[in-house]
Amino acid sequence: MRPVRLRRLVATILCAFVAAGCSSGEGDAAEGPLLPTDPYELPAFDMAAYDQLLAELEGTPVLVNIWASWCAPCRDEAQHLAAAHEEFGDRVQFLGLDILDERGSARAFMREYGWTYPSVFDGPGAIRDGLGILGQPATLFYDASGELVRTWSGPVTEEVLTETLSEIASG
Repeated sequence: MRPVRLRRLVATILCAFVAAGCSSGEGDAAEGPLLPTDPYELPAFDMAAYDQLLAELEGTPVLVNIWASWCAPCRDEAQHLAAAHEEFGDRVQFLGLDILDERGSARAFMREYGWTYPSVFDGPGAIRDGLGILGQPATLFYDASGELVRTWSGPVTEEVLTETLSEIASG
């Protein structure tokens, strides 16, 4: 094989390995057809898709964080969520719900704070409104049976994350 072809082949294989290692499946506690495998995909969701995704995730505890890139309190909690995902992401499925935002700004926010868990895009905020949540951020904690066990309005603290995630992760 000629050296140029060999270099291209090696480069192609290397790129494939790098791309595979960057998927969000690393550290996620669950899988499901609706759960994005790329954390930066930000697929559009409505209330029906959100409900269906939660049903798919039953059997796994779930944290849902409602956020937006333009939201100052969301920035206050972002590093706590990244750290909590690093600690609990193999036992609790994290899911972001980006509302009233633009995808480019949302992706930049996620990268800035090192979020490697998936988020879905609710441009008009209909899911948040359908859940009866006012404002953002808000964090919802579901146990493995799918029951909502805690709702936190405002920036979630390290203490609340550790306490509630420990509770739902241990079942």
